[in-house]
Amino acid sequence: MKPKHQRLLFISVSLLFLCISAVLILRAFKDNIVFFYSPSELAEQSLPASQRLRIGGLVETGSIKREQEDRIRFIVTDGAKSIEVTYKGLLPNLFREGQGVVAEGYLTDARHFDAKTILAKHDESYMPREVVDALKRSGRWQEGKTPVQK
Repeated sequence: MKPKHQRLLFISVSLLFLCISAVLILRAFKDNIVFFYSPSELAEQSLPASQRLRIGGLVETGSIKREQEDRIRFIVTDGAKSIEVTYKGLLPNLFREGQGVVAEGYLTDARHFDAKTILAKHDESYMPREVVDALKRSGRWQEGKTPVQK
């Protein structure tokens, strides 16, 4: 085999292994990628119930309802749209009405979300960038009130 053909074979085999590696990496990430949505964005899209995602916004005032067995229901809003969230477990100490929250879990239908994890802001000067962007789009963001942590 000529050196020219050997190089061509080596490059072809290398590209094949590179493509196979990329496909395997992307398939591994497929199950671990979690997309963020505001309630308004969720209302505009139809997502499958099996897709894990994050929603974020503000906990609506007066919406927290405690049920049996550490189950809690509350409404997350971005000012324009709202979604009811159900969560079973212990909430973060900083979780309360009117504060920013991110819930990770699954949609049960277009208006209900079953959260597996609740993330609350860690102090009064932090809010996740995605939540701030959603609040700005809905017109509920008040500049200077809650700076974004970088």
